[in-house]
Amino acid sequence: MTESSSSPLSSLRVALVHDWLTGMRGGERMLEVLCELFPHADLYTLVVDRARLSPALQRMRIVPSLLQNLPGGVKYYRHYLPLMPWLIRRFRLYGYDLVVSSSHAVAKGVRVKPFVPHLCYLHAPMRYVWDRFEDYFGPGQASLPVRLAARALRPWLRRWDRRSAAGVHRFLVNSAYVQAQAKRIYGRQSVVVYGPIQLERFAPAAPREAYYLMVGAFAPNKRVHHAVEAFTRLGLPLKIVGTGQAEARCRALAGPTIEFLGERSDAEVAALYSRARGFIFPGVEDFGLTPLEAQASGTPVIALAQGGALETVTPETGLLYTPQPGQSAVDALLEAVRAFEANRSRYTEAACVANARRFGRDAFRERVTAVIEETLAAYREGGIGSLARWR
Repeated sequence: MTESSSSPLSSLRVALVHDWLTGMRGGERMLEVLCELFPHADLYTLVVDRARLSPALQRMRIVPSLLQNLPGGVKYYRHYLPLMPWLIRRFRLYGYDLVVSSSHAVAKGVRVKPFVPHLCYLHAPMRYVWDRFEDYFGPGQASLPVRLAARALRPWLRRWDRRSAAGVHRFLVNSAYVQAQAKRIYGRQSVVVYGPIQLERFAPAAPREAYYLMVGAFAPNKRVHHAVEAFTRLGLPLKIVGTGQAEARCRALAGPTIEFLGERSDAEVAALYSRARGFIFPGVEDFGLTPLEAQASGTPVIALAQGGALETVTPETGLLYTPQPGQSAVDALLEAVRAFEANRSRYTEAACVANARRFGRDAFRERVTAVIEETLAAYREGGIGSLARWR
């Protein structure tokens, strides 16, 4: 679906800005819908690996930053974090009527011409320097020199992150959890527009098999190692789709019931969802599309009771667990799996699918379109100053 010629948005010159395009995760799935709304937009990003993008993103005119040509820029882009604020500010966005950034790192800091509305879909404030700092740079997560450098840079990056928020005229956020973060860190109001899932990709299948499933990057905040340890101790089968910087650590912890599947196609992932006994989600996500993809496949979820999971997993579609005082996160997950096994009949495929339908792409597209049109109408009526009411 693309914008129609009669849409009030169809005549706009639009710039889309996304942190980096190196794979298809939740942020990129959301970006696909923005590209459907604005198929003629220019898409700016720090670095791009086109081979790992969906056809919808590959069709866009993508403009990468200087990072694309720096040594190891495409593969080791995270190592250039200290340069990212400077790199994103080097884009010159001339001749646009609207700028929409999709940001969990620096995209919202793009330099926008005066009198051009800038809307930001905020996946999260810069995780690496706020609440998730220890997940990325704590003991065991990075080498000592990297940890020391991160601690030295953290105050500067925090100041930059706050200042760059001032260049956004209106924030959209993917959950109430992020809405609270935006208010606390940036002092900004925002509107919740839940991230979209592509419902037609997913459906239940019979018969169900005995394995549990995880899908996602091996990033520190995903806490894949918690699931690996728990399922190794339980002796239950766990299949894990994804790759990332924590993979070696997880493999070293894994017993014979853990299966690492690497990257898989969309069709393969959908098939894995559809036959899984349950979906495991031990990390803290700002929103998290994968639990909803599992539910769209009729698969119930076992999730840590923090972050976006509190807004997407219901008592009928999964089990939310919380470590008790003095209890490790691994022990808490292990107990949750046992409780889930004992009460699995309470979670039905029908309930899971019905809950997931609330988060479809059509609902997301309609909500985003309404917010954009409302913002542009206010701008046309009163200029840039009229957008201050959303600050």
